[in-house]
Amino acid sequence: MAASGKRSWKLQEFVAHGGKVNCLALGRASGRVMVTGGEDKKVNMWAVGKPNCIMSLSGHTSPVESVRFGHAEEIVVAGSLSGALKLWDLELAKIVRTLTGHKASVKSLDLHPYGEFVASGSTDTNIKLWDIRRKGCIFTYKGHTNGVNTIRFSPDGRWIASASEDSTVKIWDLTAGKLLTDLRQHSASVTCLEFHPNEFLMATGSLDGTAKFWDLEAFHMVDSVEADAGGIRCICFHPDGQCLYAGNSDCCTVLGWEPGTKFDSVPVSWGNIESITVGQNQLIGASTNQSNVSTYVVDLSKTKPIGGSAPNQPSQTPLSSSGRKSFAERPPTQSTKQAKPKEEPLEHAQPEEDPAEDDTSTADIQNEADYREIFQPKSRKAIDRDSNKKVEPFSPPDEGVHATKPSSANPGATKVIPASRHEPAGLNMDDFLPKQAQNAAGGVAKKPNVSEIDALNLIGRGHDSMMAVMSSRQRNLQIVRALWTGGNIKTAVDSAIGMNDQAVVVDVLNILCAKSNLWSLDMCALLLPQLKDLLGSKYENYVQTTCMSLRTILKNFGPVIKSNVTAAPAGGGVDISREERYQKCNTCYGYLMAIRAVIDKKASTSGKMSSTFREIQLLLGTLD
Repeated sequence: MAASGKRSWKLQEFVAHGGKVNCLALGRASGRVMVTGGEDKKVNMWAVGKPNCIMSLSGHTSPVESVRFGHAEEIVVAGSLSGALKLWDLELAKIVRTLTGHKASVKSLDLHPYGEFVASGSTDTNIKLWDIRRKGCIFTYKGHTNGVNTIRFSPDGRWIASASEDSTVKIWDLTAGKLLTDLRQHSASVTCLEFHPNEFLMATGSLDGTAKFWDLEAFHMVDSVEADAGGIRCICFHPDGQCLYAGNSDCCTVLGWEPGTKFDSVPVSWGNIESITVGQNQLIGASTNQSNVSTYVVDLSKTKPIGGSAPNQPSQTPLSSSGRKSFAERPPTQSTKQAKPKEEPLEHAQPEEDPAEDDTSTADIQNEADYREIFQPKSRKAIDRDSNKKVEPFSPPDEGVHATKPSSANPGATKVIPASRHEPAGLNMDDFLPKQAQNAAGGVAKKPNVSEIDALNLIGRGHDSMMAVMSSRQRNLQIVRALWTGGNIKTAVDSAIGMNDQAVVVDVLNILCAKSNLWSLDMCALLLPQLKDLLGSKYENYVQTTCMSLRTILKNFGPVIKSNVTAAPAGGGVDISREERYQKCNTCYGYLMAIRAVIDKKASTSGKMSSTFREIQLLLGTLD
């Protein structure tokens, strides 16, 4: 096929971090910038198409698990394994805010389209709404039963939509601080969601291989379309709202709704695709593979419906062809609050409550020319897709010159939402706060007349069960500690196992992993059955501790176990110590073989810990 006939190609591949790349996001305004987060605890900024890092942001104390640009690409927010969020001002190359409150890894982020708010979703199953200026969480939305994969603010900023590992999608009302609807049509983890750019419609993608379209007036599903084989990892609407692009491991599928249609399918070997966006009539995709990042381009002028007979565009009315309203129709909120005053810019907000952590947060500009061009333009409109700045589309790698800039599929069509849709609309930001949170955050609501005793009872309500669990755990650990400090570590560990509390066993394992000299064959035989059970835990940190313990056992005792099992004690004499060692090694070998069956199954699946499982699998292979 001639180069000019290519529908997709790899643009670049480069090493992005000193460790595994955990997350990645493309800038939606321009499609030309990218942010990555890695196991090395860094957040790196890139220009798509260029292999050199523009700026590296340091400060997280644990691996970075999620990243997201602000709507104008002037701010980036990152969430870590420890549950902390950090925001950077890219124009000033400095930290803005550190926010803490999640009890587990932050897996998804979004920034409010108008106000100074950030939303975060975590593996602790909670969603938090943060006020950047007030330096804290103003509301926590609870309802998911598993980790939150994706969250998005609605275009008018009044809702948060969340997609979860529990196969559900929920929509929350920010003003009321409550659940609006619970959408339950997917049969597997929901990995991604996006709001339609023009109308009251939302799309969701799932590992069940389907994209579903939801009417947001009646909150019901209007269509379900099966993409090509494999789960959907990311989606995005065409800027004009004509179709939806869905990415899985080896292709990009173009989907339509009402009626549900698969317009086209473009093979793209992008593997672990993390983010896609549209710019200059091209779809840009970025994927990760260990410490590497690859970017890909799909030429939309050669895909249907953009490159073929496009569906009719809506007329000059806020109604779509389906008669559905647009978010622009939402009743405006009258506001007496002016836009952010110049004397109080975001970067001059008060310092965080944890200044020590911020002292270590730095921005290392590694490419001054690209940094000034991309993050310090004279006007933020220089990077907006609606600006007049001409940006050449990416060309296939074997073409010597840039291809002619593709023309719009329907240049005469009028967009439903104007170019000014990302600008503030004079909204009163306090109207977006839940009424309960306004009191705590210093809002206008009056302070209720509550006595101190009633207030303490109110705060404690709902925490009794957790307090009981934590008190029991503390008592158990005190017993284990008393036995441990008495000098009999094996008895202490045996006591911890007998308490039938996995949390206590994990606490003991963390101590043993920190002091590998405490391990012995007796300890291995005692703990290996517990490790097999912990591998099936729903808590990620339990599984991580289990893998760390298995790594310690296999590296320190693997050769001993193998040599003793393969050379059973010879007859003709009595060697009690050798017989005992053989029995212990044989017992450990049996447990390890049972664990191997579990590890082999887990290593064949995709996920954040798949590389760890493969490492344990290789170590177990040395026993053969």
